[in-house]
Amino acid sequence: MSTISINYEAVRRAVVSRVPCPHIVVPDFLAGPSLARAVSLLPEIRAGGSFPIGALELHPELKAMMEDFAGPRLKEIVSEKFGLDVRSAPSMVTMRGQTRAKDGRIHRDSASKCVTILLYLNDPEKDWDHKGGCLRFLNGPDDVEDYASEIPPVGGTLVIFPNGPDTWHGHRPYVGARHTVQLNYMARDGRARYELVRHHVSAFCKRLPFFG
Repeated sequence: MSTISINYEAVRRAVVSRVPCPHIVVPDFLAGPSLARAVSLLPEIRAGGSFPIGALELHPELKAMMEDFAGPRLKEIVSEKFGLDVRSAPSMVTMRGQTRAKDGRIHRDSASKCVTILLYLNDPEKDWDHKGGCLRFLNGPDDVEDYASEIPPVGGTLVIFPNGPDTWHGHRPYVGARHTVQLNYMARDGRARYELVRHHVSAFCKRLPFFG
């Protein structure tokens, strides 16, 4: 059992922003000692890209927190907040530790991902505004500077958004350490099943000592 306390009630109290697409930002999803503990247990990830948590050697306490995070309690709240039923949706969890110059390009997430949830675990004292790396919800697919909202990837901030035609997002170029946990509630179609299988295969292939 994890001693890291997850603030689900903050998600329940959060207001859903509608511009440019429905989304929730929860600055204190992890806070105080729980945030410090989670950050202290993060695995060292030296390479860019997303890593299935099954590919990483997680401390038991952090592993328990991830299982809780991907479990039914948050699914219930997300279903209520956005008026869609993801209670039985498969969960897929990945982690990033490094951001590359090519990352953050404007995109919408795959249609196989019904909901995207991002948990940031980075130093709040860092000057993210001037160095790039802040998540932006964009007004369209053409210009990262044409944004409706911007979220620094700091502390234990949580961002939730259902995927749809207007969920364009990205960030200005940034290179360096940037810790993100991404949780997706997956669809149940063939494409989503393929992505889940690929996820598990990737976890097996990436279980190398220098990623732990």
